[in-house]
Amino acid sequence: MKTQPGQLPQLLKKGLAPVYLISGDEPLLVQECCDLVRKTARDAGYQDRLTYHADHQLDWNAVADECNALSLFAEKRRIEIHLPTGKLGDGRRVLEQVLEAPPEDVILLLISAKLDAAETKRKWYKALQGCGVHVPVWPVEPDKFAGWLQQRASGQGLSLTRGALGMLTERLEGNLLAASQELDRLALLTAGKTIDEEIIEQAVQDSARFNGFELVTELLAGKAAHAGKIIGILQQEGENPLGLLSVLVRDLHIIIELKTALPPGDNPSGFLKKRGVFQPRRASAIQQAARRLNMRQLHRAISLCNATDRSAKGFDGLTPWHHLRDLSAVLAGAHPN
Repeated sequence: MKTQPGQLPQLLKKGLAPVYLISGDEPLLVQECCDLVRKTARDAGYQDRLTYHADHQLDWNAVADECNALSLFAEKRRIEIHLPTGKLGDGRRVLEQVLEAPPEDVILLLISAKLDAAETKRKWYKALQGCGVHVPVWPVEPDKFAGWLQQRASGQGLSLTRGALGMLTERLEGNLLAASQELDRLALLTAGKTIDEEIIEQAVQDSARFNGFELVTELLAGKAAHAGKIIGILQQEGENPLGLLSVLVRDLHIIIELKTALPPGDNPSGFLKKRGVFQPRRASAIQQAARRLNMRQLHRAISLCNATDRSAKGFDGLTPWHHLRDLSAVLAGAHPN
């Protein structure tokens, strides 16, 4: 069956399905849905967890063996498979077999990028619909971001004035992960006080000298040296790179669209506003990058974003900051070692 993220908590209260598919390109909402499934499974006794990442090196036969293995001590297990491209490839046959008769002592959690229409017509997906739950996660549209932010703040017991909400909406530019982190920080700083523009301004001044948004702008501008300094500071301060990564990936896709889909003579400014890019500095950086970078560089940059994402989630021996430094070199027109 298919359900929406908001309906997942009530569905989980009714009992666990043998398999869950959480798909989408919004990291925060995907993560929160996965955490709900994980917590419910742990509470039901599924304590052990195995994690796989579906890249070219994954041995799908090993995954099948784990799914079919009988536990000597009747231990319940969670098996998580990350699908960064939204495609199973060689894993289709394995998953089809597993879904024909799901093991009783395993909860299977598939964490995927957005599925394309072709994948939802395949045999494995139809089998999943019959025995499991698919939770498609959709991005929050730019014109609905302020409402989402207000609802999120209210859920954390925060009261925002209209001016404060406007400042946050403009500053966060639709980045849900960064918004969640900012609200957490404001909750600690304000201790229940109503949050107005002055408090937002002070919070910005008290934050780190550099932030992920500035890094994204510097990367798109090809300023590798300055970007390298910001990367070093963010790394030292223990920042989570996933927030800035979601913004960067979105902007890279907008740049590709700007280069390939904008009709000749059309106004880039109007094109960008329709895609939620309102801040002049960010719009300027995107337009300059579209003129400066070729398609090979842009696709290489997206590949390095994927490597950064994988590293940040613990699937790579290198740090995410290493890949971001390589990324800054690519976007500056150089070639990383």
